[in-house]
Amino acid sequence: MHIHISQKERNYWCSYGKERIWTRKAAMNFGWDWGPRLVTAGIWKDVTIKKRKKAKIESVFAKTTKLTKEKAIVTVEVEVDKQYLLRDLLTLEIELRSNETSVKELVNVRNRTGLATIEVENPELWWTHDLGDPHLYQLMVILKDEKNQKLDEYDQKFGIREVKVEQKHENGENLFAFNLNGVRIFAKGANWIPVHNFIGAAEDSRYSKLLELAKDSHMNMMRIWGGGIYEKDVFYQECDRLGILVWQDFMFANALYPDYNRNFMENVRDEVTKVIKRLRGYTSLAIWCGNNEIDWIYDRKSSDGEITTPFYGEKIYHNLIPEILEELDQTRLYWPSSPFGTEGENDLDSEAVGDKHNWQVWHGNVEPRKIGEPVIQDISLEGVSFKNYKKDYTRFSSEFGMHASSNRYTLSKHIPEGEFYWKSDEMSYRNKDHFHEKGILLMEGFTGIPSNIEEYMNYSMLTQAEGLKYGIEHYRRNKPFTSGALIWQHNDCWPGTSWSLIDYELLPKASFYYAKKFFDPVMASLDHDPGKPLKLFIINDRLEAIEDTLVIEVVTFKGEQLFKRAISYYVDENAVKEIAIFTEEQLLNGFNQAEVVVRLYSETGVFQDDLYYLRDFKDIVYPTVELQIELNHHENIITIKSDVLARLVKLDILQGEVQCSDNFFDLSPGETKSIQLRHLEDKEIDLEKIIITAINSEQIINNSSIKEMLLSR
Repeated sequence: MHIHISQKERNYWCSYGKERIWTRKAAMNFGWDWGPRLVTAGIWKDVTIKKRKKAKIESVFAKTTKLTKEKAIVTVEVEVDKQYLLRDLLTLEIELRSNETSVKELVNVRNRTGLATIEVENPELWWTHDLGDPHLYQLMVILKDEKNQKLDEYDQKFGIREVKVEQKHENGENLFAFNLNGVRIFAKGANWIPVHNFIGAAEDSRYSKLLELAKDSHMNMMRIWGGGIYEKDVFYQECDRLGILVWQDFMFANALYPDYNRNFMENVRDEVTKVIKRLRGYTSLAIWCGNNEIDWIYDRKSSDGEITTPFYGEKIYHNLIPEILEELDQTRLYWPSSPFGTEGENDLDSEAVGDKHNWQVWHGNVEPRKIGEPVIQDISLEGVSFKNYKKDYTRFSSEFGMHASSNRYTLSKHIPEGEFYWKSDEMSYRNKDHFHEKGILLMEGFTGIPSNIEEYMNYSMLTQAEGLKYGIEHYRRNKPFTSGALIWQHNDCWPGTSWSLIDYELLPKASFYYAKKFFDPVMASLDHDPGKPLKLFIINDRLEAIEDTLVIEVVTFKGEQLFKRAISYYVDENAVKEIAIFTEEQLLNGFNQAEVVVRLYSETGVFQDDLYYLRDFKDIVYPTVELQIELNHHENIITIKSDVLARLVKLDILQGEVQCSDNFFDLSPGETKSIQLRHLEDKEIDLEKIIITAINSEQIINNSSIKEMLLSR
């Protein structure tokens, strides 16, 4: 395909190929900073021929228009496409069913439209999975003619719920908080990119697996990023079923689009109309967003003189889309761009209002920045450090993250023979980000610079996991004035190094297992930096208050107890509470800060145990650990015991699509832990082909022949 680009368009800002602005297909096909340029062409969705008589159901839009504990009002709008001048009386039989209850309405079609109002007594509500049951009713619509003959039928799952975005707190402060059924929630989740570069080749099961993994890590929201696709129905069906809210971008990303061209705008109008009609019926869909980063970056590039053209595309996000939504879906907030929101002189990535993309960490963006000011990036040890998250008091962090290597199996499977080593050309090719030194600087600041492929896999994963933990715990402690944290990114579309939590072969990275703790609805959080006081918080996203006793214990790496204190606390439902503060000196009893670990646990098991270190990884000397391993082949369980503290115990799975009950974890001195493994398709797992290591172990346990094969590549 050849597209002629005029002189006018040559001056456009458009990341990754200016030809893509005219082609309404996934922008990421043209390359992005986490995937290759693979521009596909051809039919990639199912093609069917359907025969209809007289009329057909064109679209159905069911929405909750009123909700109390005792009653819900559900309005169902049905659009009918009938033959020209058809004078027959058409009727619609509309039924909402759940378990033993059923409510039916019979309405006539007038001017191609049928409208029914259904009252549901004592409704069962749809909740995100962390707050309750994502209950779904069955909605059935049957179109009949005057002879009562069925002409067409439609059915879908439908959840009764109300979702809003609160932008003001009761005290007058700005918010950007999703409110579900009257509950102000903290959105915990990630950004979603297409599941494969060849999208048509991806099976529906890949969606189910990735979203099940999201639920397993306590995520309650996915943002469909604007450089991919309007996802397949299976994505939204699974989010409805699993109780995961969806932030939906329209597919415009990081470019100027020709809104001056009439044919292009007619095409966009048709696209937006069809997308809204297709997706508005999904219960999980919580917000519409006009584009990814365009408004924000236009100002940045204009201020630097890189862009001299008008804001081409502005009419799409600020006129066309909201006009169509006003007609077709007024039930959700429309947000023009992400990030968006400015107060005073600050730019559209302001932390004071709306949502924010935190790319100070990793990209080194210097913020806050005022509108019109030059763009400054500080690509230095301090400038890209994840410690900068603690400076961010955003209302809603909709993009942030850092790179990590894929797992060993994924890399070894896809990297050519002889290239699986640190700093090989192929490893460099698998990192599509600009300025690879950013990843090195992040590791240098926390773990130190890796010297081989083993250290690179471990250090990059540990830095990503600890960095996300550091940032997300900070965001959650600031609840409700920070009300969301969506990591960039959940999944991968090809095998390489990226921001993802789950790699291309559907093997979770260390950050995924960390997320099972830092996204848990109830958690204890330790706010601490080297040399500073230690502040203890309880974060409770549940809808019931908690009364419990937290135990804080400080032990040396060899198991000597230096400090122990039990703290009784009470925290209200859906709240955060600081329960104690200590100095380092109080906890250490004269011991070295770099030789101890702080353990937090609940006496009643309300929250998961967690470990914290008082110094960064690079500033700690760990003792050599001896791991004892026991394999239960019948039940796919591996039991691991350590004699001293074991740092980052890793099960290297040498096959795809295997999840562990835990992985990339630390073991306290003398602790024993049993790990349950499962294959996402229930295939057999060979426990003998799992390599077990800890960063501070000299042994690589389980299969030396595999070790030699992999390390020699």
